[in-house]
Amino acid sequence: MSELQILTEKIHKAGEHLPPTTIMEVCGTHTHAIRRYGIRQLLPEQVRLVSGPGCPVCVTAEEDIALALALARLPNVTFFCFGDMLRVPSGNESLASLRAGGAGVRLCVSPLDALDYAQANPSREVVWYGVGFETTTPHTAALLEAAIESQTKNLSILSAHKTMPNALIALLGGETRVDALLCPGHVAAVTGAAAFSFLPERFGLPSAIAGFEPEELLLAILALLKMRASGTPKLVNAYPRVVNQTGNPTAQRLVETHFEPCDARWRGLGEIPQSGLALKSEFADWDARVRFSPEPKPVASPNGCRCGDVLRGLLEPNACPLFGRACTPEQPLGACMVSSEGACAAYYQYEGAGL
Repeated sequence: MSELQILTEKIHKAGEHLPPTTIMEVCGTHTHAIRRYGIRQLLPEQVRLVSGPGCPVCVTAEEDIALALALARLPNVTFFCFGDMLRVPSGNESLASLRAGGAGVRLCVSPLDALDYAQANPSREVVWYGVGFETTTPHTAALLEAAIESQTKNLSILSAHKTMPNALIALLGGETRVDALLCPGHVAAVTGAAAFSFLPERFGLPSAIAGFEPEELLLAILALLKMRASGTPKLVNAYPRVVNQTGNPTAQRLVETHFEPCDARWRGLGEIPQSGLALKSEFADWDARVRFSPEPKPVASPNGCRCGDVLRGLLEPNACPLFGRACTPEQPLGACMVSSEGACAAYYQYEGAGL
């Protein structure tokens, strides 16, 4: 019998007498992996998995997308971003449509690509779009450090970085009701497992930090169901080969040196105090907001789009009236259909359009 089969049997035994149980994953890579490996189909029928605000592309607010578009429209600006951000819509526009119209929008695999370009093109203004959680913020901090050390003055940063703990506090203090949480392994590798200890302590929720292979996901789910059955919520590190208690001190130091917490808007969750990261005032010369004072166009979500409800775990993707009809991966109307880590895109790819 394979390890996968053994874990599946243990999960069914652990969940045998449980009431209906909802587990939320708060990592976009978990969302993708759960559907890719058919994890939901391996669980007892009373155990339900829902997605939360774990896709950084999806939770980037409409206002932040509009701000990025305003910067990308400026003459003499070359705007660098990761590929997933290219197609996130803002009204009838996106970075992809601006690029098709001749704007200087470039994709890259590393923020340091923006530094190389800025140094090779000193007459251009180069903007790096920093998006993501604790996992990607150190890369933006390393870019800023390198720009300062090399005195690359034609590079600036638009930070839309966010941190996970305060978002979870806001989510769990609202209308979302879950019984347990799968915590993000990538984030915890940077922050340390201790960053999520508030989940059992404050909310009484069984919580497990999970890896991304099917056996790792099932091991974490098994731990959650055992805690649920025993009524003893705690935080379990089910990803010890990567995650320790205190995290990555080098990455933490990079972020703490260059960024400070700020209030931030999240798609579906609104403004959450101290959940974003802004450049510290001493680095204002490299802050794109300060350098350009962009004026974004007013934006509104597409009529009928339920992306915000999907991000709060209140709605399955195929229950959105646009899903698989007006909104598909080829022509996404909502942010959750853009990134492969978005709940709608993952559901569409692995479980069908549901029409």
